[in-house]
Amino acid sequence: MKQLSLFDYKNDFNEPLADRVRPDTLEEFAGQRHLLGPGKVLRTLIEHDQVSSMIFWGPPGVGKTTLARIIAARTNSEFIDFSAVTSGIREIREVMAQAEQNRLTGLKTLLFVDEIHRFNKAQQDAFLPYVEKGSIILIGATTENPSFEINSALLSRCKVFVLQALSAEDLTGLLLHALESPKGYGGRDIAVSKDVVRLIANFAGGDARIALNTFEMAVLNGSLDSTGRITVTKEIVEQCTGRRALLYDKNGEEHYNLISALHKSMRNSDPDAAVYWLARMLEAGEDPLYIARRLIRFASEDIGMADSGALSLTTAVFQACHNIGMPECSVHLTHAVVYLSLAPRSNSLYTAYEAAKLDAQRTLSEPVPLAIRNAPTDLMKELHYGEGYQYAHDFAQKLTTLKCLPDSLEGRTYYRPTTEGAEAEYAQHLEQIKAWKEQRRKEQDEH
Repeated sequence: MKQLSLFDYKNDFNEPLADRVRPDTLEEFAGQRHLLGPGKVLRTLIEHDQVSSMIFWGPPGVGKTTLARIIAARTNSEFIDFSAVTSGIREIREVMAQAEQNRLTGLKTLLFVDEIHRFNKAQQDAFLPYVEKGSIILIGATTENPSFEINSALLSRCKVFVLQALSAEDLTGLLLHALESPKGYGGRDIAVSKDVVRLIANFAGGDARIALNTFEMAVLNGSLDSTGRITVTKEIVEQCTGRRALLYDKNGEEHYNLISALHKSMRNSDPDAAVYWLARMLEAGEDPLYIARRLIRFASEDIGMADSGALSLTTAVFQACHNIGMPECSVHLTHAVVYLSLAPRSNSLYTAYEAAKLDAQRTLSEPVPLAIRNAPTDLMKELHYGEGYQYAHDFAQKLTTLKCLPDSLEGRTYYRPTTEGAEAEYAQHLEQIKAWKEQRRKEQDEH
């Protein structure tokens, strides 16, 4: 038997794997079950041929273009793929003229505009009259919030559907399909374990294109034996991705071990360890937005009122990560991690809620005191809703003796401020408030 060379194998298919295995039907489409599952809104619109202009908002590689193609085929529309990067007003008018001719002959035109947020106002406005009179079904794709990036006039004429990053499970299924499909590697003798497939799926970070391109690169660089079998190993994947064995299952134990290590290092005021665990997670392919969300939680759970600026900083870092992504946002995450490691500590907000939660679960049927009920109607006022309410702004001290807890919980204390950082000032102020109320209540009882 003639031994195949890697060069021979590479020339069997000219198209990239991602293009070869692009799904043609909704049944083959991976992910977005919240929109395309049985009975879900977008699937229903497609199946009943009631598709109107829409915006697909989601991260790269989740199937925005593919879904638009499937919709065009399913609704018997001519599909025109239009790029906001390379097209201007002249190209828009040419396409619109073609679409108008199609409309006159009874043919629907589905115009897919990738990266529609890159169009300026004038370019976006050029679509409006054609969308309004139905010359085209416009499907715009964007990775940016359409509320900020799409003209309000155009946006008001489009339904917005939010597409989510694909899960590791979705991507694993997609890669296994590519392995078995005749359009992919079906009929090829390729040895690759499910663990290695999952490794690629985790590395891709929710992006199908990255997953398939990485898989293709791993296959092309796989070990070829004398029988023509190609073996893809974990080591080959690591070479292709530039990652070492740091890659880990984002849903597995190591994922939670690492975020725990980061959290506890910050809590222990150890910025060096915290930055190390941050780097471990990022270099392993962790989603920076996941880490940023955990830092926002830490800001209130472990620092809280001791330094309320921690919450503002971590929220800003989350937005920075969303805007610029990796690898640039690593420095923003480091900024937050070091800040949180050195900030004063207080878990009083966390303990306050946990204590209140236990009472709330036990007293869910406890009525709201009449004095602090809403009373927008005469009937409610007749039932004494709002009776006895004291409006704090009407008093010199901006304080009243109004009781706001249910009678069964009178005297309960949930928030117990520490003396750390800025919280010491809040603690002192709270003591003054309590002392004032206690004194006024005593005076009222005496009278």
